[in-house]
Amino acid sequence: MKTWAEKLTANEDSLASDLATLGYPGLSYLKPQQQTRNPAELLLTALGQAQLDIRLVEALPWVVLQFPELDWRSLTAAVTSKGLQNRLGFIIGLARDIAEQRGDSAQAAALARAEAMLEPARLPHEDTLCHAALTRAEKEWLRRHRSRAAQHWRLLTDLTAAHLDYAA
Repeated sequence: MKTWAEKLTANEDSLASDLATLGYPGLSYLKPQQQTRNPAELLLTALGQAQLDIRLVEALPWVVLQFPELDWRSLTAAVTSKGLQNRLGFIIGLARDIAEQRGDSAQAAALARAEAMLEPARLPHEDTLCHAALTRAEKEWLRRHRSRAAQHWRLLTDLTAAHLDYAA
């Protein structure tokens, strides 16, 4: 039997439905499922997608904020085994930024600890944040316009906390 860490196949519809079931406000128009998915499993599955709708990527820091009791050690081990640690580190960093903006120093500190767990495993190669179909021109633009956090985690993305409606 596969563990949740081994399940990396999902389509966008099921991820959107799972996010709605967890209560993500950006997908409140979707009918929630009966069964709630493990938030860590959802994060791992979403981060493992080569191509994922930006609206779903934008929901991932919300998951981190809403479920701070995640088993960070297991999730860190799972993402590291799949080579997704840079993606998760960046998502946690966005969630930490939001917690800091909200003045929630306890949550920001907890997220900083989770982010620090990924730091030693940070990968040297460049990646995208679930947007493998970027053109060469888009990649070059993102290299010049990405945030310091995206640069640190070696991700080609321009996503920041300012882009997230729920961060305000």
